[in-house]
Amino acid sequence: EEPVLLAELKPGRPQRYDWKSSCETWSVAFSPDGAWFAWSQGHCVVKLIPWPLGEAELGCKTSERKSRGDKAETRSRGAAKEKTLECGQIVWGLAFSAWPAAEDGDTDPACAVGLPCLVLATGLNDGQIKIWEVQTGHLLFSLLGHQDVVRDLSFAPNGSPILVSASRDKTLRVWDLSRDGRQVQVLSGHVQWVYCCSISPDCSMLCSAAGEKSALLWSMRSYTLIRRLEGHQSSVVSCDFSPDSALLVTASYDACVIMWDPYTGEQLRTLRHIPLHSILDSSSEIHTSSLRSVCFSPEGLYLATVADDRLLRIWSLELRSPVAFAPMTNGLCCMYFPHGGFIATGTRDGHVQFWTAPRVLSSLKHLCRKALRTFLTTYQVLALPIPRKLKEFLTYRTF
Repeated sequence: EEPVLLAELKPGRPQRYDWKSSCETWSVAFSPDGAWFAWSQGHCVVKLIPWPLGEAELGCKTSERKSRGDKAETRSRGAAKEKTLECGQIVWGLAFSAWPAAEDGDTDPACAVGLPCLVLATGLNDGQIKIWEVQTGHLLFSLLGHQDVVRDLSFAPNGSPILVSASRDKTLRVWDLSRDGRQVQVLSGHVQWVYCCSISPDCSMLCSAAGEKSALLWSMRSYTLIRRLEGHQSSVVSCDFSPDSALLVTASYDACVIMWDPYTGEQLRTLRHIPLHSILDSSSEIHTSSLRSVCFSPEGLYLATVADDRLLRIWSLELRSPVAFAPMTNGLCCMYFPHGGFIATGTRDGHVQFWTAPRVLSSLKHLCRKALRTFLTTYQVLALPIPRKLKEFLTYRTF
């Protein structure tokens, strides 16, 4: 079943050709509870949109959001209202915290001092990270320290107020938002711009990808380097952990996705992006399949990738070739809806597109594996007194 385009949102502003890198949608994000969608729509603007979209928008494939007075800003769906965040700089990275949203009508900015509320972090062109309270759209505070573009952001999935940022200044920085954004650690080890960072769901590991042929795996407990993952032939630009933390995927300009066991560093599978002749002509450049983004589906059985060959691909973990394709132009990023069924993609033109994704009922075998791997490392599984084939299944060695 091929992905179906449900809606396409456009900035509704003319592109400013006199300002390099101003209109791209470098990031999109869903809040962990699925109630909000954040769209970096270019022109230094982030839209906070209540989810699900209105029926008129989901039924229209080219719905535009124009900034005309208060009409768009006051449109409400229940208690949630769409908000526009004027960031003042080009926005490159977005991340929602895992904290719960404030109660309806609760606009107390006390969450700035550590009380639970849903916040959005935005990584900016000048190295700043701005922290916004989602329910009100208020700016809480800014994090200062990076010396160049903040390319990506990742919150600890366990609800702790820890944020990791990746920057073109070749460092990752760890921040504690419960202490007014105090900088906890600076991680140095990359020699190129850092493109992406991802914290494992069990909050034990951090993966970072830079303009290098290897990805780095860090401990989130000691903030030390665990290992260097080597196997790509070109720059690694995107990474993501499976929902049970048992797998790690990295995507590279070499047109390959490598699936790793993060505990052992073993390469489990390589997914190669072979151009489709019906999409690409013979005069296309050699790097037309360069990957931009990879992400796991919420149940952990599928991957989505966006590449420069104008295709969104959906992969099944059990197969070596894509199970579905969708044509898209100038794709930069992709993200699954946290409850499954949808994928959001951002484009170089500042658009965001929403696609249908395969809905799957996980087998009892996979649910048991996922439950066990949530708290057991590969080494702990291998030490269990169980049959070898069962160990292979639990460690994703049998696809």
